[in-house]
Amino acid sequence: MSCLEILTSLELGLIYGIVATGIYFAFQVLDFPDLTCDGSFMVGSAVIVSSIQNGISPSIALILATCASGLCGLTTGVLYAYGRISNLLSGILTAFMLYSINLRIMGNTPNLSLPQGIGIQNIDILIIMAIIVWSMSSYILTTDFGLALRSVGTNPRLANIYGISTNKYIIIGLMISNALIGMGGALFCLQQGFSDISQGIGTVVVGLAAIIIGKKILFSKSLWLNILSCIIGSIVYRFVVAIGLHSSGIGLKASDMNILTGLILIALMFFSERKLLCYR
Repeated sequence: MSCLEILTSLELGLIYGIVATGIYFAFQVLDFPDLTCDGSFMVGSAVIVSSIQNGISPSIALILATCASGLCGLTTGVLYAYGRISNLLSGILTAFMLYSINLRIMGNTPNLSLPQGIGIQNIDILIIMAIIVWSMSSYILTTDFGLALRSVGTNPRLANIYGISTNKYIIIGLMISNALIGMGGALFCLQQGFSDISQGIGTVVVGLAAIIIGKKILFSKSLWLNILSCIIGSIVYRFVVAIGLHSSGIGLKASDMNILTGLILIALMFFSERKLLCYR
């Protein structure tokens, strides 16, 4: 790989590390299999490109994109908590509706480019963003609010007994989760220089791959290290994919990335299960 390809892999790893942190909140902290991810990732991308094209500064546009994606989590949470719809179906319905909403945001155009000269020009910005997300997420989960959030995911019945409103915490947790995912989508748009309606496809799978790989590298009971493992796992995953796609003997192309991702996940889960059986 060239230096440019290594730098690109590192940039994508940092961006999807933020996405993986958001998925960690839903899947690991809340134990909520939220499939809104694909749609909220695209919301972040659609909002930031539309906002910048309408004269809003990139920093303000990033905040708007993050907030708009948080509303996606709010929708899923309300459908689950008050609509009595299952967690899987709530996320699927929200993501399904978001496809049309994203097209509306982008002016019914499936592909929009950022104005010339606007985008992420320096990897330092992504490093700073990843550090901020890591430190803030870790701090939140160690507060009283974070403890209540974790208790809802671990044992909702016990949380109710102690007077914790599970519905409220699920909704807030999903808002945080999707806001981080949307932030990743917005940063991805800035890094790529354009927004495409299909950018969010496979976000949940890539995020889960990063979480699983990160846990293998940094297995710890520490929350700080668990959140950090999402980012490290994402970076490692991106380098593994890049190496795989540049291995001439394998014969893979860029269009085969989903196959490679699936095989990596299958291998990780297969060997984890084999190890578990050996211990038994």
